[in-house]
Amino acid sequence: MSADQTPATMPTFFIPHGGGPCFFMDWTLMGGPADTWNDLEAFLRGLGDRLPGKPKGILVISGHWEEKVFTASTNEHPAMIYDYNGFPPHTYKLNYPAPGAPELAHQVVRLLEAAGLPAATDNTRGFDHGVFVPFLLIDPQASIPVVTLSLKTDLNPEDHLAAGRALASLRDEGILIVGSGMSYHDMRGFRTPAARAPSATFDAWLTQAVEAEPEQRWRALARWSEAPAGRASHPREEHLLPLMVAAGAGHASKGTKPFTDNVMMADISAFQFG
Repeated sequence: MSADQTPATMPTFFIPHGGGPCFFMDWTLMGGPADTWNDLEAFLRGLGDRLPGKPKGILVISGHWEEKVFTASTNEHPAMIYDYNGFPPHTYKLNYPAPGAPELAHQVVRLLEAAGLPAATDNTRGFDHGVFVPFLLIDPQASIPVVTLSLKTDLNPEDHLAAGRALASLRDEGILIVGSGMSYHDMRGFRTPAARAPSATFDAWLTQAVEAEPEQRWRALARWSEAPAGRASHPREEHLLPLMVAAGAGHASKGTKPFTDNVMMADISAFQFG
């Protein structure tokens, strides 16, 4: 990332965070080609080049944290949450030592509450693998403070869009907002031919929705479950809803698809706003 400390308005992103600690192991151990995640790794490593400068802070919404209300972590020194199973021992020693940012977390809560969205803080939450795995690539120096924000357990898409819109002003303060999930997340479909058609169909719909004008985009994403192959691609939507927050925060900005790949027989994509 650039050393510039006074960036212009930040874009927002929805990124696929991969499978477990996928970028830090020989994927042949899991039965797939060694280059399975190479293209996504390259995209994540280059994400900083898409920014106008170095962010003052990063707000990450991970598909691996849900609470009854939107909850921001005020933990100053977040530990790692190794919320994956069956991977090589060294992947349980990965560490991303970025500091937390309690002041930013409290600001997030204030903005959400001002928009009529109940919010809370948590001073113990660490970095789950939807955070530390991709950010070991995005900012390997761990030089930027990170705040994590939960999803809301009711998984209401419009509430998550609204949360993003409530947080949009952070972009003008140099805060990078990143939704971390997967654009396709049927765990039974991955690595089988059953993933091909639904993931391609939904990815095409999702791309069209993201690239639409802001109001049309909002309406489409709010009703994502009615999209072709929507439920086939997301039997449960926790990995899609980080996109809603990123899209809400980027509401007035153009949406684009800077990355797509076919991984384990499924189409997966990243999206950018601004």
